[in-house]
Amino acid sequence: MKHFIFLFISLISFSKANSQQLKTFDLPQTRVAEVKNYIKGKEYNQGLAIFINFKVPSGKYRYCIYDLKNDKIVQKAVVSHGSGSVLPGSDVLKFSNTDGSYQSSLGKYSVGESYIGKFGKAYRLKGLESSNSNAMQRAIVLHSFGCIPDKESQDPVCLSLGCPMLSVNALKESAKYIDKSKQPIILYAFY
Repeated sequence: MKHFIFLFISLISFSKANSQQLKTFDLPQTRVAEVKNYIKGKEYNQGLAIFINFKVPSGKYRYCIYDLKNDKIVQKAVVSHGSGSVLPGSDVLKFSNTDGSYQSSLGKYSVGESYIGKFGKAYRLKGLESSNSNAMQRAIVLHSFGCIPDKESQDPVCLSLGCPMLSVNALKESAKYIDKSKQPIILYAFY
């Protein structure tokens, strides 16, 4: 009986810890369902998607690679937003699809091929919605930058010119998933 009680308490603790882990990341299941419906029957990776929740403060984990088949997060990371998205004296962010705005853009992207640029390895992002359709001409890409930390903290991270920037290690981890994919992966940035 003691073993049963111990096992029961362990299971409750484990399940509570898992739900707190997912809760602290704050990935609404409505966004997951939206991506699953969007990719159904299309030439996108059906097993993985990338999410960025810009409602979460920039020093916290707000980027994740999500296993759509098993409904679980396989990677979490800190990610930047554009310097133009910051409203002085406010925690609210603004977003734009306009070239030169230095703002992040919301919506679904197709993660394209990688290339080596001035920030090292980067992935082209093709905007799939009117809110991010200028991503290619704005050179909005997923890349790393040294000022982005590996672990979350209370402090905001450095800002980009509109690109989602990860730490060097986080991009290396993401590359393991992206590079293995035979089909484009959807990246969904929301607020």
